[in-house]
Amino acid sequence: MILPNGTIVAVADGEALKLFRNRAAEPHVDLVAYGDDPHIVATNAGSGARHRHSSANPDSDREEEDGFAAAAARHLNRLAIQGAFEHLFLVADPRTLGELRRHVHPQLASRLIGELPKDLVAHPVGDIAEAIRRA
Repeated sequence: MILPNGTIVAVADGEALKLFRNRAAEPHVDLVAYGDDPHIVATNAGSGARHRHSSANPDSDREEEDGFAAAAARHLNRLAIQGAFEHLFLVADPRTLGELRRHVHPQLASRLIGELPKDLVAHPVGDIAEAIRRA
């Protein structure tokens, strides 16, 4: 994947959101931290609120993770509406990515240039850049 210079890369899972900016000229990817990691507080249970907890769905933390994804989407929506970035690339585990999509504002959707369904939050920035290059 070729990212335009200045593209913001949001890397998320159900507990963390990290933001990076691509500072390399195309076709290279060189990610640097985009400010401090935002402090996201899950206030919305997201779609997970409709899930029943049972042996068929044993993950009792899923509601919290869905709420975090919804709050992360609200944060990204706010940045897009404020015009903080021109392009956004999302990297998240498939479940979190699906929940993020449910809450994307049209202003954010118009800036979204791609997605990568992988859980890379705990990986070093070099691994994230390499995964994007290979996408």
